[in-house]
Amino acid sequence: MLADKNVLITGGGGSVGRVLTERILDRDPNVVRILDQSEAALARLQRTVGNDQCRFLLGDVRDRERLDRAMNNIDIVVHTAAMKHVDIAEYNPFEAVKTNILGHQNVIDAAIDAGVDLFVFTSSDKAVAPANTMGTTKLLGERLTTAGNKYSGGHDITLASVRFGNVIDSSQSVVPLFREQIREGGPVTLTDERMTRFFLTYIDIADLVLGALEHANGGEIFLSKMAAVRIDDLATAMVESVAPAYGHDPEAIDVEVVGRRTGETLHEEIMTPRESERAFENEDLYAILPETDNDPYFDYTGDLDGFESADEITRSSADATKLSNDEIVGLLDRNGALEVSHE
Repeated sequence: MLADKNVLITGGGGSVGRVLTERILDRDPNVVRILDQSEAALARLQRTVGNDQCRFLLGDVRDRERLDRAMNNIDIVVHTAAMKHVDIAEYNPFEAVKTNILGHQNVIDAAIDAGVDLFVFTSSDKAVAPANTMGTTKLLGERLTTAGNKYSGGHDITLASVRFGNVIDSSQSVVPLFREQIREGGPVTLTDERMTRFFLTYIDIADLVLGALEHANGGEIFLSKMAAVRIDDLATAMVESVAPAYGHDPEAIDVEVVGRRTGETLHEEIMTPRESERAFENEDLYAILPETDNDPYFDYTGDLDGFESADEITRSSADATKLSNDEIVGLLDRNGALEVSHE
């Protein structure tokens, strides 16, 4: 699927982009172009995965001309570029629209015009019944991606989305915040004791994207079957594991409830009840088929090999089985999230 292909990853300068780049390189593509608007992020990635097959492109998805040049002769696009922080997007909604919606449309248009074969958009579970600006832009991004399959006209392109939860130790998760607060001796700030979240590892994200690339027929939304965590339990596990490394007594570090931020939800959902009616599954993934019953311009005839109709779906992190303290510590440890720095 990826062997000898030309691949573009937008927003590829971050941690998810690094893991995707490494996994894609394992499949022997012809070239991997990594586009990012951060020069520093590209430089870090270049030092980490420097490879003759990689090209590091500085550019912004708001710049259509740059995208046209970056997309030249590309076979596969993985679109990860976005504003992803809920609070930053909430305070800067006009900028979120420019990047997450108008920029997203630029990427789709450029991919269609460049004759790209396969396009995967990385969305968020915050797109489900969105309660904030970031989630709303991600929902519209999914809709634009699905619609791109009929909008493309005579161009033979397949567009699909992946939807995932919080990534352990990403800049958008609470893990680095908790670690820094523990380093300073506390308190660890919790917005609500009842809060739960779905969590994925970077490897899970890469597997999800690669699964979508393998199975997509056009218009689907793919999701991993994710573990759920009580954020209160996560804070406790991190205090117990990290505090001694910084010379602190875990008993001396308080967990302080500070109240929810604007747009923050108590729990997260991976799909709506309506979506669950057209959901399929295999051992690791869910696939939500596009809603095309009353759409004369989108005839979905895809056959998802290895998937069958999903009968029992845990849609909310409130209802999902929660990881125990030991399981949380193991998850954090496997992803290097318990490593501490004394700089």
